[in-house]
Amino acid sequence: MLNIFTVEMNYLAHLFLSEGTPESLIGNLLGDFVKGTAVNLYPEEIRKGIDLHRKVDSYTDSHAIVRSSKSLVSSQRRRFAGVLIDVFYDHFLAKNWLEYSEIPLRDFSQDVYKILQDNRDILPDSLQRVLPTIIARDLLSSYQEIAEIGITLTRMSARLKRTNNLASGIEDLTANYQRLESDFRDFFPDLIKYATVGKF
Repeated sequence: MLNIFTVEMNYLAHLFLSEGTPESLIGNLLGDFVKGTAVNLYPEEIRKGIDLHRKVDSYTDSHAIVRSSKSLVSSQRRRFAGVLIDVFYDHFLAKNWLEYSEIPLRDFSQDVYKILQDNRDILPDSLQRVLPTIIARDLLSSYQEIAEIGITLTRMSARLKRTNNLASGIEDLTANYQRLESDFRDFFPDLIKYATVGKF
């Protein structure tokens, strides 16, 4: 995945797949923020969450359905295919949230924000800096809206140093919407089973 660790990254699926404890939620969020030996600074339960985040990423990247989704991304933006599909899948999870959870998305999001605020001191500086924006924008719930996905891609594009066309990736979502949603619906139960039953 491209090194775009910002408020705009996709975290909803990782948070959903955590075990629901504060430590697991934090760990699953930190997977993209904590590098190298820095993981050893955290308690065991948080480290487990970080490990699950990374294994979920590996499983997702190697899944045939996800590879099929990536093939739908325009050749002009193919280098961003992994980032785009991650964000698109979070959109479909947010849109269809109540098919997978008994807790309304807004309630789930508020619970996550409270846990992060309560544990702010142990979060990496980079995450502490963006946390107020995540909460103010209610980023997790906002992914239900296609317009928010467009805004997210534009902000991610601006974070890259080189000129790029990541922002126009919203065209790949709208042009292939039904196929991508179908791919997500086929893939996500596999991911839930992997994360829950534990194939690692």
